Amino acid sequence: MLTTEENKTLVEAGPGTPMGTLMRSHWTPVCLIEEVAEPDCKPLLVEALGERYVAFRDSEGRLGLLDELCPHRKASLVLGRNEDCGLRCLYHGWKFDVTGKTVAMASEPEGSPLAEKVSARSYPVRECGGFVWAWLGAKENTPAFRRPPFAPNDDVRVSILKIRIPANWAQITEGQIDSAHSSSLHSSDMVPARVEGAAADGKSWYRPSTDKSPRMQTQTTEYGFHYAAIRRPIKGAATHNYIRVTEYVAPYFSLIPPNSSYQVATVVVPIDDETSAFHFIAWGDAETTPDTDSWRAFNHVVPGVDLDEGTWATRRTKENWFGQDREWMKEGNFTGIAGIPNQDIAMWVSMGAKVDRSKDILGASDLAIVEFRRLMVDAAQLVAEGGPAIGANPDIVQTNIASYEGVVSKDVDWRDLVGADTQTAAE
Repeated sequence: MLTTEENKTLVEAGPGTPMGTLMRSHWTPVCLIEEVAEPDCKPLLVEALGERYVAFRDSEGRLGLLDELCPHRKASLVLGRNEDCGLRCLYHGWKFDVTGKTVAMASEPEGSPLAEKVSARSYPVRECGGFVWAWLGAKENTPAFRRPPFAPNDDVRVSILKIRIPANWAQITEGQIDSAHSSSLHSSDMVPARVEGAAADGKSWYRPSTDKSPRMQTQTTEYGFHYAAIRRPIKGAATHNYIRVTEYVAPYFSLIPPNSSYQVATVVVPIDDETSAFHFIAWGDAETTPDTDSWRAFNHVVPGVDLDEGTWATRRTKENWFGQDREWMKEGNFTGIAGIPNQDIAMWVSMGAKVDRSKDILGASDLAIVEFRRLMVDAAQLVAEGGPAIGANPDIVQTNIASYEGVVSKDVDWRDLVGADTQTAAE
């Protein structure tokens, strides 16, 4: 359990908060490239870390991210005209380029010096791995951009589904690092099978274990932590373990153990303290990794069908019981909810927008949850005291970080399978 004050430190990521400052010490994935793909496209409202911005791609294909409100009279630039290499406010015709420079002031006298004195606040942006990344911290401290773990090069296929979820970022992230829940909540989709290792097809994922009670071990790293969920395998249980190692790369990424066809990752970004942008990613070789449409269909997260078009908001809500089908449950489906992310969402949203961690009860299978909470509360407090942000060391090569799964001899130490620098360990 956390104290009420520690929980506040963990969940609040707005401007000026310890966690918000920590997150602004990293490049933040603020939207998908597909949302601003075309030159002179519709301006996009971007919400992240408790603030609002506008993203647009100009006539020459350059990407810009500005504060949402026009510096003149504070009308929303999301309503503006994206044309002729700039974003024009509808109210008085003031126009700004991707750097925030004022390039026109229709309401001002010709030759007015005001244009040289006024600019819109802009933010450095990069495009990589299907995301638009922004530096939301002080511009003078902008570090070099680092490729994320799921986009080691441009040849990798990265397929992303996105969901806007009415729940705090921390309870969603706790779901990503909780290996124990998958044996129950996802048991109808992650099916025990006599396979050599985790496998996948267009219907299900398969695992070489029926063990619902994994033994957990964690180890702190410079970028966050990783942990092993150790289960009995279906074959060779006397001499072997089935090991799944999950990586938490603070503050936004979790690397889920892969299957034989592709790697899996999640990216969770706070929109505000009660809403998050959740991204579930399949990545790897184009021949074995599903494309974006197939990935969204497999997970029952299709815009216009499962999500509201344009907002990414899930249509499965508390009011409609997340689309749960009780007849399907009677037929053998464990949750009655279609799609792995949708099963998770039902749990996260049912907790309430922000969990009170001073009242929950944790067990042995929650070791990774305990580690996450301790790590990130301490990390946020360190930043508040003027210390460095966890994972921000530019020497950390994120593309070298990888999750793991496999059936291995009992005399193998899982820490030797992942090979990352570590600081402390716990069992």
